Amino acid sequence: MIRVQEKRAFAVNGFPVLVLELALVGYLVAGAAYGHLPGLLLRVVMIILVVLLAPGFFAVQPNEARVLVFFGSYVGSVRLPGFWWTNPFTSKRRVSLRVRNFNSDKLKVNDADGSPVEIAAVVVWRVVESAKAVFDVDDYEEFVDIQAETAIRSLATRYPYDASGQDRQSLRENPEELAHALKEELDARLEVAGVDVIEARLTHLAYAPEIAQAMLRRQQAQAVVSARRLIVEAAVGMVEDALNGLAARGVVELDPDKRAAMANNLMVALTSEQASTPVLNAGTLYAG
Repeated sequence: MIRVQEKRAFAVNGFPVLVLELALVGYLVAGAAYGHLPGLLLRVVMIILVVLLAPGFFAVQPNEARVLVFFGSYVGSVRLPGFWWTNPFTSKRRVSLRVRNFNSDKLKVNDADGSPVEIAAVVVWRVVESAKAVFDVDDYEEFVDIQAETAIRSLATRYPYDASGQDRQSLRENPEELAHALKEELDARLEVAGVDVIEARLTHLAYAPEIAQAMLRRQQAQAVVSARRLIVEAAVGMVEDALNGLAARGVVELDPDKRAAMANNLMVALTSEQASTPVLNAGTLYAG
Protein backbone atom coordinates (compact mmCIF):
# COMPACT_ATOMS: atom_id res chain seq x y z
CA MET A 1 0.00 0.00 0.00
CA ILE A 2 1.36 3.43 -0.99
CA ARG A 3 1.09 5.95 1.86
CA VAL A 4 0.62 9.59 0.81
CA GLN A 5 2.13 12.38 2.92
CA GLU A 6 0.55 15.82 2.87
CA LYS A 7 2.57 18.57 1.17
CA ARG A 8 1.98 22.17 0.17
CA ALA A 9 0.57 22.71 -3.32
CA PHE A 10 1.40 25.47 -5.78
CA ALA A 11 -1.18 28.27 -5.59
CA VAL A 12 -1.03 32.04 -6.09
CA ASN A 13 -3.24 34.88 -4.96
CA GLY A 14 -6.34 34.69 -7.14
CA PHE A 15 -7.16 38.41 -7.29
CA PRO A 16 -4.36 39.51 -9.69
CA VAL A 17 -5.25 36.62 -12.02
CA LEU A 18 -8.93 37.56 -11.76
CA VAL A 19 -8.09 41.16 -12.73
CA LEU A 20 -6.14 39.85 -15.74
CA GLU A 21 -9.07 37.69 -16.84
CA LEU A 22 -11.57 40.52 -16.43
CA ALA A 23 -9.28 42.80 -18.43
CA LEU A 24 -9.12 40.26 -21.28
CA VAL A 25 -12.90 39.81 -21.26
CA GLY A 26 -13.43 43.59 -21.16
CA TYR A 27 -11.04 44.11 -24.07
CA LEU A 28 -12.82 41.51 -26.19
CA VAL A 29 -16.27 42.89 -25.37
CA ALA A 30 -15.21 46.50 -25.99
CA GLY A 31 -13.49 45.55 -29.25
CA ALA A 32 -16.62 43.76 -30.46
CA ALA A 33 -18.81 46.75 -29.53
CA TYR A 34 -16.68 49.40 -31.24
CA GLY A 35 -15.37 47.31 -34.11
CA HIS A 36 -11.76 47.40 -33.01
CA LEU A 37 -11.18 43.65 -32.63
CA PRO A 38 -7.61 42.40 -32.91
CA GLY A 39 -6.55 39.84 -35.46
CA LEU A 40 -8.26 36.48 -35.60
CA LEU A 41 -5.29 34.54 -34.20
CA LEU A 42 -4.91 36.94 -31.28
CA ARG A 43 -8.63 36.78 -30.55
CA VAL A 44 -8.51 32.98 -30.48
CA VAL A 45 -5.52 33.04 -28.14
CA MET A 46 -7.25 35.52 -25.81
CA ILE A 47 -10.47 33.49 -25.74
CA ILE A 48 -8.57 30.27 -24.99
CA LEU A 49 -6.67 32.06 -22.21
CA VAL A 50 -9.90 33.34 -20.64
CA VAL A 51 -11.46 29.86 -20.78
CA LEU A 52 -8.37 28.19 -19.30
CA LEU A 53 -7.89 30.67 -16.46
CA ALA A 54 -11.44 30.31 -15.11
CA PRO A 55 -11.24 26.73 -13.67
CA GLY A 56 -8.08 27.58 -11.71
CA PHE A 57 -9.88 29.78 -9.18
CA PHE A 58 -10.90 28.38 -5.77
CA ALA A 59 -11.50 29.61 -2.23
CA VAL A 60 -10.34 28.09 1.04
CA GLN A 61 -12.32 28.81 4.21
CA PRO A 62 -10.85 28.77 7.74
CA ASN A 63 -10.29 25.22 9.05
CA GLU A 64 -10.53 23.78 5.57
CA ALA A 65 -8.10 22.24 3.08
CA ARG A 66 -8.21 21.69 -0.66
CA VAL A 67 -6.50 18.55 -1.98
CA LEU A 68 -5.21 19.09 -5.53
CA VAL A 69 -4.88 16.20 -7.99
CA PHE A 70 -3.39 16.59 -11.46
CA PHE A 71 -4.39 13.74 -13.81
CA GLY A 72 -4.36 11.17 -11.02
CA SER A 73 -1.26 12.46 -9.23
CA TYR A 74 -1.41 14.18 -5.85
CA VAL A 75 0.30 17.58 -6.19
CA GLY A 76 -0.36 18.99 -2.71
CA SER A 77 -2.87 20.61 -0.39
CA VAL A 78 -3.79 24.25 0.29
CA ARG A 79 -4.69 25.04 3.91
CA LEU A 80 -4.27 28.82 4.08
CA PRO A 81 -7.66 30.59 3.91
CA GLY A 82 -8.17 32.92 0.98
CA PHE A 83 -8.92 33.24 -2.74
CA TRP A 84 -6.41 31.29 -4.84
CA TRP A 85 -5.53 30.33 -8.37
CA THR A 86 -3.65 27.21 -9.41
CA ASN A 87 -3.19 24.90 -12.36
CA PRO A 88 -6.67 24.86 -13.98
CA PHE A 89 -6.34 21.18 -14.89
CA THR A 90 -6.20 20.05 -11.25
CA SER A 91 -9.22 18.76 -9.36
CA LYS A 92 -9.73 20.42 -6.00
CA ARG A 93 -11.36 18.28 -3.31
CA ARG A 94 -12.57 20.02 -0.18
CA VAL A 95 -11.66 18.45 3.20
CA SER A 96 -13.00 19.94 6.44
CA LEU A 97 -10.46 20.34 9.26
CA ARG A 98 -13.09 21.36 11.79
CA VAL A 99 -13.64 19.52 15.07
CA ARG A 100 -16.46 16.97 14.88
CA ASN A 101 -18.39 14.72 17.25
CA PHE A 102 -19.24 11.09 16.75
CA ASN A 103 -21.96 9.75 19.05
CA SER A 104 -22.09 5.98 18.94
CA ASP A 105 -25.29 3.98 19.22
CA LYS A 106 -25.90 1.94 22.36
CA LEU A 107 -23.89 -1.21 21.75
CA LYS A 108 -24.64 -4.52 23.46
CA VAL A 109 -21.41 -6.31 24.42
CA ASN A 110 -20.16 -8.87 26.93
CA ASP A 111 -17.78 -7.42 29.51
CA ALA A 112 -14.63 -9.17 30.81
CA ASP A 113 -16.78 -11.31 33.14
CA GLY A 114 -19.12 -12.34 30.32
CA SER A 115 -22.03 -10.20 31.53
CA PRO A 116 -24.02 -8.45 28.75
CA VAL A 117 -23.82 -4.67 29.06
CA GLU A 118 -25.01 -1.68 27.05
CA ILE A 119 -22.32 0.89 26.28
CA ALA A 120 -22.04 4.07 24.21
CA ALA A 121 -19.41 6.79 23.80
CA VAL A 122 -18.77 10.17 22.22
CA VAL A 123 -15.61 10.73 20.18
CA VAL A 124 -14.33 14.23 19.38
CA TRP A 125 -12.06 14.19 16.33
CA ARG A 126 -10.69 16.19 13.41
CA VAL A 127 -8.65 15.63 10.26
CA VAL A 128 -5.00 16.69 10.63
CA GLU A 129 -3.59 15.30 7.35
CA SER A 130 -5.85 15.90 4.36
CA ALA A 131 -3.85 13.68 1.98
CA LYS A 132 -4.20 10.61 4.22
CA ALA A 133 -7.92 11.28 4.71
CA VAL A 134 -8.49 11.38 0.94
CA PHE A 135 -6.09 8.75 -0.43
CA ASP A 136 -5.36 6.20 2.33
CA VAL A 137 -8.98 5.30 3.13
CA ASP A 138 -12.05 5.07 0.93
CA ASP A 139 -14.34 7.28 3.04
CA TYR A 140 -12.70 8.78 6.11
CA GLU A 141 -15.96 9.74 7.82
CA GLU A 142 -17.36 6.21 7.53
CA PHE A 143 -13.95 4.87 8.56
CA VAL A 144 -14.08 6.91 11.79
CA ASP A 145 -17.60 5.63 12.55
CA ILE A 146 -16.69 1.97 12.09
CA GLN A 147 -13.36 2.13 13.92
CA ALA A 148 -14.89 4.04 16.84
CA GLU A 149 -17.56 1.37 17.37
CA THR A 150 -14.93 -1.36 17.07
CA ALA A 151 -12.74 0.33 19.69
CA ILE A 152 -15.69 0.74 22.08
CA ARG A 153 -16.55 -2.95 21.77
CA SER A 154 -12.91 -3.91 22.31
CA LEU A 155 -12.71 -1.72 25.43
CA ALA A 156 -15.87 -3.22 26.93
CA THR A 157 -14.59 -6.79 26.54
CA ARG A 158 -11.33 -6.01 28.39
CA TYR A 159 -12.90 -4.65 31.61
CA PRO A 160 -15.65 -5.88 33.94
CA TYR A 161 -18.70 -3.70 34.52
CA ASP A 162 -18.07 -3.62 38.25
CA ALA A 163 -15.07 -4.79 40.30
CA SER A 164 -16.03 -3.88 43.87
CA GLY A 165 -13.55 -5.32 46.31
CA GLN A 166 -11.22 -6.47 43.54
CA ASP A 167 -7.86 -5.00 42.62
CA ARG A 168 -8.64 -4.22 38.99
CA GLN A 169 -10.18 -1.44 36.93
CA SER A 170 -13.83 -1.55 35.88
CA LEU A 171 -16.09 0.24 33.44
CA ARG A 172 -18.17 1.80 36.21
CA GLU A 173 -15.49 2.82 38.70
CA ASN A 174 -12.65 4.13 36.46
CA PRO A 175 -14.15 6.52 33.87
CA GLU A 176 -11.02 8.68 33.50
CA GLU A 177 -8.67 5.74 32.98
CA LEU A 178 -11.06 4.17 30.47
CA ALA A 179 -11.43 7.46 28.57
CA HIS A 180 -7.64 7.62 28.24
CA ALA A 181 -7.46 3.98 27.10
CA LEU A 182 -10.23 4.52 24.54
CA LYS A 183 -8.50 7.63 23.15
CA GLU A 184 -5.19 5.79 22.78
CA GLU A 185 -6.81 2.88 20.95
CA LEU A 186 -8.69 5.24 18.62
CA ASP A 187 -5.53 7.22 17.89
CA ALA A 188 -3.79 4.00 16.84
CA ARG A 189 -6.69 2.90 14.66
CA LEU A 190 -7.33 6.27 12.98
CA GLU A 191 -3.74 7.37 12.36
CA VAL A 192 -3.88 5.77 8.90
CA ALA A 193 -6.72 8.15 7.95
CA GLY A 194 -4.90 11.28 9.15
CA VAL A 195 -7.40 11.73 11.99
CA ASP A 196 -6.56 12.99 15.48
CA VAL A 197 -8.81 12.06 18.41
CA ILE A 198 -9.18 15.01 20.79
CA GLU A 199 -11.34 13.28 23.39
CA ALA A 200 -13.22 10.01 23.83
CA ARG A 201 -15.55 9.36 26.74
CA LEU A 202 -18.29 6.89 27.71
CA THR A 203 -21.77 8.44 27.68
CA HIS A 204 -23.88 5.40 28.57
CA LEU A 205 -23.18 2.31 30.64
CA ALA A 206 -25.72 -0.16 31.99
CA TYR A 207 -26.35 -3.85 32.34
CA ALA A 208 -28.46 -5.36 29.57
CA PRO A 209 -32.18 -5.42 30.50
CA GLU A 210 -32.30 -9.22 30.83
CA ILE A 211 -29.84 -9.25 33.74
CA ALA A 212 -30.26 -5.75 35.15
CA GLN A 213 -32.44 -6.78 38.13
CA ALA A 214 -30.19 -9.70 39.10
CA MET A 215 -27.09 -7.52 38.92
CA LEU A 216 -28.79 -4.81 40.97
CA ARG A 217 -29.49 -7.35 43.73
CA ARG A 218 -25.86 -8.52 43.56
CA GLN A 219 -24.60 -4.94 43.89
CA GLN A 220 -26.87 -4.37 46.86
CA ALA A 221 -25.61 -7.57 48.51
CA GLN A 222 -22.01 -6.56 47.89
CA ALA A 223 -22.71 -3.14 49.38
CA VAL A 224 -24.24 -4.72 52.50
CA VAL A 225 -21.27 -7.08 52.92
CA SER A 226 -18.79 -4.21 52.52
CA ALA A 227 -20.66 -2.11 55.06
CA ARG A 228 -20.85 -4.96 57.60
CA ARG A 229 -17.14 -5.68 57.15
CA LEU A 230 -16.34 -2.04 57.89
CA ILE A 231 -18.58 -2.03 60.96
CA VAL A 232 -17.01 -5.22 62.35
CA GLU A 233 -13.46 -3.97 61.78
CA ALA A 234 -14.29 -0.70 63.56
CA ALA A 235 -16.04 -2.55 66.43
CA VAL A 236 -13.02 -4.84 66.98
CA GLY A 237 -10.79 -1.81 67.34
CA MET A 238 -13.16 -0.10 69.75
CA VAL A 239 -13.47 -3.24 71.93
CA GLU A 240 -9.71 -3.66 72.01
CA ASP A 241 -9.23 -0.03 73.02
CA ALA A 242 -11.90 -0.32 75.72
CA LEU A 243 -10.43 -3.46 77.30
CA ASN A 244 -6.89 -2.13 77.17
CA GLY A 245 -8.02 1.18 78.66
CA LEU A 246 -9.79 -0.52 81.59
CA ALA A 247 -6.75 -2.67 82.31
CA ALA A 248 -4.31 0.24 82.05
CA ARG A 249 -6.29 2.46 84.45
CA GLY A 250 -6.95 -0.35 86.94
CA VAL A 251 -10.68 0.32 86.87
CA VAL A 252 -11.59 -3.33 87.08
CA GLU A 253 -9.75 -6.62 87.25
CA LEU A 254 -10.92 -8.99 84.55
CA ASP A 255 -10.03 -12.64 84.40
CA PRO A 256 -9.96 -14.27 80.94
CA ASP A 257 -13.59 -15.44 81.19
CA LYS A 258 -14.92 -12.01 82.17
CA ARG A 259 -12.72 -10.36 79.55
CA ALA A 260 -14.21 -12.66 76.89
CA ALA A 261 -17.76 -12.00 78.13
CA MET A 262 -17.23 -8.21 78.07
CA ALA A 263 -15.74 -8.38 74.59
CA ASN A 264 -18.73 -10.42 73.43
CA ASN A 265 -21.23 -7.96 74.94
CA LEU A 266 -19.44 -4.95 73.41
CA MET A 267 -19.31 -6.57 69.98
CA VAL A 268 -23.02 -7.35 70.14
CA ALA A 269 -23.84 -3.79 71.16
CA LEU A 270 -21.64 -2.22 68.49
CA THR A 271 -22.57 -4.42 65.54
CA SER A 272 -26.25 -5.03 66.23
CA GLU A 273 -28.63 -3.39 63.70
CA GLN A 274 -31.13 -2.76 66.52
CA ALA A 275 -30.64 -0.84 69.74
CA SER A 276 -29.35 -3.04 72.58
CA THR A 277 -31.20 -3.19 75.92
CA PRO A 278 -28.70 -3.19 78.79
CA VAL A 279 -29.16 -5.44 81.87
CA LEU A 280 -27.86 -3.85 85.09
CA ASN A 281 -26.19 -6.04 87.72
CA ALA A 282 -26.99 -4.59 91.20
CA GLY A 283 -24.92 -7.10 93.13
CA THR A 284 -25.70 -10.34 94.98
CA LEU A 285 -28.45 -10.55 97.65
CA TYR A 286 -27.73 -12.89 100.59
CA ALA A 287 -30.62 -14.01 102.89
CA GLY A 288 -29.66 -14.39 106.60
